[in-house]
Amino acid sequence: MKLFEVLVGLVLLVHLLWILWVILGWLVTRSRLLLRWSHVSSRLWGILIEVRPWPCPLTIAEQRLQGRAGSAPYEGSFLNHYLEFLIYPDVSTGALTWAGSGVCLLILAIHSRRFWQERACTLGMAR
Repeated sequence: MKLFEVLVGLVLLVHLLWILWVILGWLVTRSRLLLRWSHVSSRLWGILIEVRPWPCPLTIAEQRLQGRAGSAPYEGSFLNHYLEFLIYPDVSTGALTWAGSGVCLLILAIHSRRFWQERACTLGMAR
């Protein structure tokens, strides 16, 4: 039973790191093309998970491991369970979803702007 409690903690940590990557990953992707595309893909996945009725695989893993550890798994999404009550206590789930998606789209716009600026610089040098 102790093993599953440790695994729940590890999945929770991975989940938190994933969210930080999705939100702040753009800060470390400037000149790293592979990281940039990985971040863009992660961000698109994050948007889809939030606006579609698809469950997050990390949430499913955490809930199943909680059940195996002997505690009652939480219901709903990770964000609603852990973050909504701390950060947005009186905000509806729909508003939280749209706000999170809006932040994701804003950062995708930053990636797009960087791409076009770099492309313009590359084309300008080629002439």
